[in-house]
Amino acid sequence: MENKVGLFYGTDTGNTEVIAHHLAELWKISELELIEACDMTAADYDRFDIIIIGLSTWYDGDLQSDFENFFEEFKTIDFSGKVVAMFGLGDQTGYPEYFVDGLGILGEIILENGGYIIGMWPNEGYEYDESKGLYDEDHFYGLALDFENQYDLNEPRLEAWIKQVEQEIEEMVEEA
Repeated sequence: MENKVGLFYGTDTGNTEVIAHHLAELWKISELELIEACDMTAADYDRFDIIIIGLSTWYDGDLQSDFENFFEEFKTIDFSGKVVAMFGLGDQTGYPEYFVDGLGILGEIILENGGYIIGMWPNEGYEYDESKGLYDEDHFYGLALDFENQYDLNEPRLEAWIKQVEQEIEEMVEEA
């Protein structure tokens, strides 16, 4: 395995790409390789022990188009021994019953296929009706961002989440 993190992101409007590149700029603890979802293969996931996934949720809880097209292959990936963190974009006002569903759709598969998810994010401060993106009653599977309704909170949330994820990785390394 390579000693770096793979950041897989899918973008239709460019917002997820903006977050992915900004995350890469802020990332401190290791080298990070960006892989756009339209170019990813299942073999790309094999190259990394630590993976970050970024995607948006569309319409009535649909995955971002590249992840939607890759979904059947995604379900075959063996995440055993892999640590995964995720961030998701959604619209909690326009689609309050599907806010960041993509996090949960992929998160369930990652867990079913042996992965370990870090970077769970509190759902406090969001206003939505339902979400498959919830890991439990109080946390999303990863960072939830809303470009439409809480744009001003994206930067501070992203910075805090990166620190959280890096700390969780460092703690895992110390325990190993």
